Amino acid sequence: MKRLLGDEYNDFLMSYEEKPVRAFRVNTDKISLEDFSKLNIFSSEKIPYVENGFYFDYDGIGNHPYHHAGMFYIQEPAAMVPVESIDINPDWNVLDLCAAPGGKSSQIKNKLGKNGVLVSNEIVPSRCKILTGNMERMGFKNVVTTCMHPQKLVKEFPDSFNMIMVDAPCSGEGMFRKEEIAIDEWTPENVLMCAERQAEILDCAVKMLKAGGYIVYSTCTFSLEENEMTVDAFLRRHPDFEIIPVTDKVRENTADGISFDGCSCENIHYTRRCYPHKNKGEGQFVAVLHNTSEENNYSSKMDNKKEKIDKTVIDFLNDTLINYEKDNVLMYNGNPVYFTPDFPIRKGNAFFCGVTIGEVRKNYIQPHHQFFMAMGTDFKKKIELTADSEEVKKYLHGEEFNAECPNGWAAVLVDGCTVGGVKVSNGKAKNHYPKGLRTK
Repeated sequence: MKRLLGDEYNDFLMSYEEKPVRAFRVNTDKISLEDFSKLNIFSSEKIPYVENGFYFDYDGIGNHPYHHAGMFYIQEPAAMVPVESIDINPDWNVLDLCAAPGGKSSQIKNKLGKNGVLVSNEIVPSRCKILTGNMERMGFKNVVTTCMHPQKLVKEFPDSFNMIMVDAPCSGEGMFRKEEIAIDEWTPENVLMCAERQAEILDCAVKMLKAGGYIVYSTCTFSLEENEMTVDAFLRRHPDFEIIPVTDKVRENTADGISFDGCSCENIHYTRRCYPHKNKGEGQFVAVLHNTSEENNYSSKMDNKKEKIDKTVIDFLNDTLINYEKDNVLMYNGNPVYFTPDFPIRKGNAFFCGVTIGEVRKNYIQPHHQFFMAMGTDFKKKIELTADSEEVKKYLHGEEFNAECPNGWAAVLVDGCTVGGVKVSNGKAKNHYPKGLRTK
């Protein structure tokens, strides 16, 4: 680092005496920035390169009802830089290749419109469950989570995505201040092993990218081997790619990438670096890579037979929701889901596909928590609560509460955002908040 930073090294070293910076992003799929500003008790200091991002210093934010309702996602501020480095078209199909725990995925989804599709992949099953839980809490539609090796993903999704986020596993030098385990696990050998793995992941990403698409490559490390050297080697292996500048707001708040002996990319300075002594946050590296070819050699045809929709599902939706798009009601792995029919997902490949409506039982539907979180504002029956109410405390604790609401399934909203669901019977709201999410 002394060699890389020169005169800035002492400032860099001193930054490790300071506490890590905390931040969150408002989930604009659930609440507008304007509406959130009326409720925001956590912070007023905005992140300069993230329109919906705020720094905060507030204890217990993860247990607040607004967090349970998916109003925001807590994320290290420098980790927000990669997604902000490119202008995402709302109609794109996007793959987040190394997605857990879901920070960048949730950030990408907020930039997609109702027709855009996000596939979030995580190779480690336990981490994929965490990713899936976070996507559920945020109440997203048109999101798929998968748990596959990149080489298997290539077979399932060739030539399928307009953009691929590769937040690659790395040696973690940029996290030394925030996570002591990163220090314990660091070795020079691990740096080289990570660089080799990053090259393999990037080569897989190429085969899933549409012609003219973009790969956003990022790490949370400082090493040249995993950053500029990896990008330079990638460009030599793939001459149909070019490195392009990031957005102005990111460029103005980051440092140039670093050239090195033997570097063949004259625009390597287009890559960006975050340092804890320059930015309010930890270490981060990002490069935006553009595929300049007009056509790819990878087939994207997929045979995906549609399962018949049980009439019970349609009756349930008609009884429960004010409106929905009937073409988006599909069957996946034996369960009804709400997902675009224009992006086929082969049976068995997803942890979840779109919004799981529920489980078909004998002549009725047992709704899934995800259905409440994603579709709650469209429910015919809604119970509106405030964050400081006793009913919210009871609900998050798993208790039933009194409610003036007609009998049947109802969405529970906290200051306008869905936090879950209940079944109302004779003025009693019977709790259906998942046990694993309840407060103690």
